[in-house]
Amino acid sequence: MAQAAPNTADLFDCRNAFAKTLEALAAEDSRITAVVNDSIGSSKLGGFQKAFPDRLVNVGIAEQTMVGVGAGLANAGHIPFVSAASCFLTGRALEQIKADVAYSNFNVKLIGQSSGVAYGELGPTHHSIEDFAWLRVLNNLTLIVPSDPWETAEAVKWAAGHEGPVFIRVSRMPVPELSVANRVFQPGKAELIRQGSDVSIIACGTTVHLAQAASDALAGEGISARVLNMSSINPLDETAVLEAANTGAIVTVEEAHVRGGLGGAVAELTVRNSPVPMEMLGFPGFVPTGSVEWLFDHFDLSETGVAAAARRVLARKRT
Repeated sequence: MAQAAPNTADLFDCRNAFAKTLEALAAEDSRITAVVNDSIGSSKLGGFQKAFPDRLVNVGIAEQTMVGVGAGLANAGHIPFVSAASCFLTGRALEQIKADVAYSNFNVKLIGQSSGVAYGELGPTHHSIEDFAWLRVLNNLTLIVPSDPWETAEAVKWAAGHEGPVFIRVSRMPVPELSVANRVFQPGKAELIRQGSDVSIIACGTTVHLAQAASDALAGEGISARVLNMSSINPLDETAVLEAANTGAIVTVEEAHVRGGLGGAVAELTVRNSPVPMEMLGFPGFVPTGSVEWLFDHFDLSETGVAAAARRVLARKRT
């Protein structure tokens, strides 16, 4: 069942938080540069280009070159933020990400814009649902999936000060700001959104607010659902995952392929240490063309879909 649309005034494009934060950081640190693939507009870097015209490199539609240029800039002492649509950055330039950035351990910040199914109607060529699986095996590449504007800004700040390769997955799909007290961003540390003892819902990125809403709905049925914002896919907060397994059932939710992503990472850990029934919500493979809203609803990435998955996994737990 489709969900009622939130008030658009309360939704935010995380690309704006990325761009605003990067401009502020660049004003304080002349080493910060931006490298793009003819994607100034879609990366929201028009303001950066105007403020720092000599610190933005546009290589055109040449993603492999773009990542190589970023690696070269890092080797020369700069802090490059390499920004492009995630589907092209990770698909076309995966070899350069592997060899020039991760294997070389260069201080490059990769920004995968408009990730997931944000380009819904443009179809599988523009969907970026495989990026978690491709990137999380690069053990020294920190992989961050912010859930809202605040977390996006904090991730960018952290990345600028961190020595080493980082990938930040930024969505263009508007999301609400999470209402969580005393937030602290720390890669490798999950954020507890809701306490719960019957089932754990582990989500990331654009799906965290859906998990939060599902937990609230389940509470009305007497089901206590813990919610974790797992914004760091690599490194994974193994302690938080194993504590979640203590509830006896886990649901993972991600705007990504269900194979090799957040669900896969959680399953790999729990099966070795604390096997429990699991449900993995995400995309099963190539998905049809259609609006973001339709795709999310069709594949149960909704408050009702997450709640239904929690009920299913609880039924398996009880048997």
